[in-house]
Amino acid sequence: MQIAFIGGGVMAEAMIRGILDKGLAESRHLVASDIDAQRRALLSQEYGLATFQDNCSAAKHAEVIVLAIQPYSLAQVMGELGGHVQPEQLVLSIVAGVGMATISQGLRHEIIARAMPNMPAQIGEGISVWTVASGVNESYREKVRSLLNVLGKELFVGDERYLDMATAVSGSGPAYVLVIIESLIDAAVHIGLPRQAAKELVLQTILGTTNVVNRWNKHPAELRDLVVSPGGTTAAGLLQLEQGGLRATLSRAIIAGYEKAKSLGGKV
Repeated sequence: MQIAFIGGGVMAEAMIRGILDKGLAESRHLVASDIDAQRRALLSQEYGLATFQDNCSAAKHAEVIVLAIQPYSLAQVMGELGGHVQPEQLVLSIVAGVGMATISQGLRHEIIARAMPNMPAQIGEGISVWTVASGVNESYREKVRSLLNVLGKELFVGDERYLDMATAVSGSGPAYVLVIIESLIDAAVHIGLPRQAAKELVLQTILGTTNVVNRWNKHPAELRDLVVSPGGTTAAGLLQLEQGGLRATLSRAIIAGYEKAKSLGGKV
């Protein structure tokens, strides 16, 4: 599979690394374009890719064109590529907040897929929510699945509106989880634990709890009740979280992210 990455940033690099590590394609089948000469040099030196400053040159012979750019760059890129994408080429966009209709119109092309990967994809532990334009057949869908699988798990949705919701949850979610991790570690240090011990305790607690939810397939509230003893330490701590509005704050963060994601498409 010949794959062209338009944009050679962090997520494109994660996908390139995953493709090569999992043997989905060889480096001679991958190309990338980027305006930053240092990024082009890095991708060429680290992964053996041919790189271009010109987007059309990168996309010319590709079976799959991956749009891996920031939303503010999309209008310029579509202006360059519009009319040059061949009818049989698949365009996979990982541009946050920008709908397939906008991309289709800008590129004058109909074979469009859209995905929202997240930060853990950089180590192959992410989850990518994706969909395709109407008329995209199963052969093209399998190409999208194979590309997203190198980043971790993939979840297909039939309605594109779920992509902006996924942006707010799985896309932004790692930042919220990291704030929680940081806060727990700092609090553990505050009460007297050595920082390295605090870090190990917090990380394994979060990892183990996540695995329990996955394996036991029970509602989180039911599992939480296994930890909370009447009048105990956990009950005292949970009272503070409720009084501090943790649930409402996280909910507002997700809603704010969703509204922001929806607004990004209108700025292209």
